[in-house]
Amino acid sequence: MKIQEQTRSAASGYLALVVLPVLALFFVVLMIRNTSDGPNWMFGLSLLGLVATVICFKGFFMVHPNQAIVLQLFGSYAGSVRQTGLRWANPFYSKHPVSLRIRNFESGQMKVNDSAGNPVDIAAVVVWKVVDSAEALFEVDDYESFVHIQSEAALRNMATSYPYEAHGGEEIALRSHPQEIAEKLRTEVQDRLDRAGVEVTEARISHLAYAQEIASAMLKRQQAQAIVAARTQIVDGAVGMVKMALDQLREQGVVDLDEERKANMVSNLLVVLCGEENARPVLNAGSLYS
Repeated sequence: MKIQEQTRSAASGYLALVVLPVLALFFVVLMIRNTSDGPNWMFGLSLLGLVATVICFKGFFMVHPNQAIVLQLFGSYAGSVRQTGLRWANPFYSKHPVSLRIRNFESGQMKVNDSAGNPVDIAAVVVWKVVDSAEALFEVDDYESFVHIQSEAALRNMATSYPYEAHGGEEIALRSHPQEIAEKLRTEVQDRLDRAGVEVTEARISHLAYAQEIASAMLKRQQAQAIVAARTQIVDGAVGMVKMALDQLREQGVVDLDEERKANMVSNLLVVLCGEENARPVLNAGSLYS
């Protein structure tokens, strides 16, 4: 059966701090008065009262801001106190503090294969907090260790589901879609930590790179892809400029070109526009057909 948090109130510790010393002093005076001339049962009752008062001092505990104190009575869960300040409860309660503050940790760099089988080095930062103190304390053995291990397992599983980079279309990739990947990772981690009473505020990739053994080859591939993309853009622009030049020459009647002259002009313009080096003009004093 799943144990969930039950919030309970505890008595003010300041009131108990006044009452218990007064009771202890009262029983001490009563013992002194009954030491010599009082009945034995009165002395014994005073001693018992003093011992009980001293035991009650064990009921004091402090609750800090953003902290819950989990109470147990002989192994049974008795509730969680979230009221801040000095509190007092049954002295036989065992008290376990659980921090409710927001915490974060960065996983170590792991080597995993993406969905394309390429080895990548990846790490993530996870921001989390405890929202159910009973689940955190009783449902898992060590909730902090559980958060770390499950977060790394979720990161590994998520990384194997997506490629390092997109190669076309609307494909989600680890490198090119950080927001989508962050949300996927947060959901993956949260699903694993629900049973521990933990809420994941944010989860993001903090390190992402190809593994060292393939980094050089992948860099060359990226450079080749960049060159192809740049060349494609240059050719598209050059074709548009050539078309615009031919259209304007025809519309403005500057020169009447037949198909052979058009082909020659297109060839020259494409060489000039697409060439990597500056063009060197050649003067032709004769005819194009000579």
